[in-house]
Amino acid sequence: MEKYDVIVIGAGPGGLAAAFALAPTKRVLVVERDRWGGTCPNYGCDPKKMLYSAVQAKEQAARMTKAGLEGVPDINWPRLMAFKRRYTDTVPERTLTGLGEAGITTVAGEAKFIDPQTIAVGDAVYRGEQLVIATGLQPAPGPMLGHALLGTSRDFLAMAQLPQRLASIGAGYVSLELANIAASAGATVHILNRSDRALRAFPPAVVGKLRDAMVAKRIIWHDQVTVDEVRAVATGVRLLGAGLDITVARAFTAMGRIPDRALHLSRGEIDATTGGITVDDHLRTTNPAVYAVGDIVAKTQPKLTPVASFEGRYVAAQILGDTRPIAYPAIPVVVYGATELAKVGVSLEAAQADPARYTVTTNDARTWYTYNRIQATVADLTMITDRTTGAVVGAVVLADTAEALINLVTVFINRGVSAAQAKALIWAYPSAASDLPYLF
Repeated sequence: MEKYDVIVIGAGPGGLAAAFALAPTKRVLVVERDRWGGTCPNYGCDPKKMLYSAVQAKEQAARMTKAGLEGVPDINWPRLMAFKRRYTDTVPERTLTGLGEAGITTVAGEAKFIDPQTIAVGDAVYRGEQLVIATGLQPAPGPMLGHALLGTSRDFLAMAQLPQRLASIGAGYVSLELANIAASAGATVHILNRSDRALRAFPPAVVGKLRDAMVAKRIIWHDQVTVDEVRAVATGVRLLGAGLDITVARAFTAMGRIPDRALHLSRGEIDATTGGITVDDHLRTTNPAVYAVGDIVAKTQPKLTPVASFEGRYVAAQILGDTRPIAYPAIPVVVYGATELAKVGVSLEAAQADPARYTVTTNDARTWYTYNRIQATVADLTMITDRTTGAVVGAVVLADTAEALINLVTVFINRGVSAAQAKALIWAYPSAASDLPYLF
């Protein structure tokens, strides 16, 4: 049996953040069963956004045909995927190299708890004074018959050729983002939604505008449908359910993600629910020697890559002697696309329900310089301020510039900047940031 000060299970952003922070003073082992670097850089947010580089360029070009540009480029799917692979293919090796240079021991394989401080990886056994679980979540397969015929987001991001007709089951972030990529690249896409709401974390009116933009791109919505069975047919797969019968070349499940059951958590005296591992306000599990970070944690905070990294650094500090409970800053959330949807801070629903406390200012900014310059078809900018203090406390942005604006607002919220102070700042002009004084 080999012994370590800290064993980190999972080499994604959360686990790596903890491991690198601990490496200078602790003997650290990192175990990874899949691709070193984790989901995000290998087959998640990073490659997805690389594909969006082409999508955004194409849609910007299409809009600018009204303003002097001739012709709209086509997306060559194989070449686009080759571009993505030039980045993703290097991630595991670069991650392993970085871990080695930091003096961190690495083991490839699936970890299983033997007892509260001991794991097995294959035939090898390792004991840690403390352990960090950072294994993330796995795509939920869905309850329908024939679910093995469905692909996941990982399969989508590995397609050598783009099918001309595909379906995505679910109406959350992953489903909509992949649907937008495929539609912009020329496919007809069906979104199968079990309710009449999409992106439930966002205001319905803003989501409705995003849906309208997606319909204009040949994305077909099927609301209040359930896929009960998936059958293999000569041309692909047939999706069947009450009021549903469609055939597509490929279908993908995007029905959420679930915790990995392979860890044998019960042997480690670690409690978990269907939402993930139970932790306290120091990210300790029910086993005081074990912490958990990232998407595997049952929590109310968004399950996002930067949140996992934040938690990994926090846990490292705890292991090194810090005793403060975790305190999350404002966390921005973005649904990526040619037109992006983003939010941060106090929700629009909460602000509208308490008008005595909050001021809500919404602008249709399509005629503003920034959005006229890029011929934007939608630019909805909503800012939320505290009536008493004047502090900026929230925002919802549907626009091509959403990610940039929401990051600025996040800084305002985390630094306690008021609307008056934001208006007094000088920004590069003309730019999206220079429009900020008009948003309050």
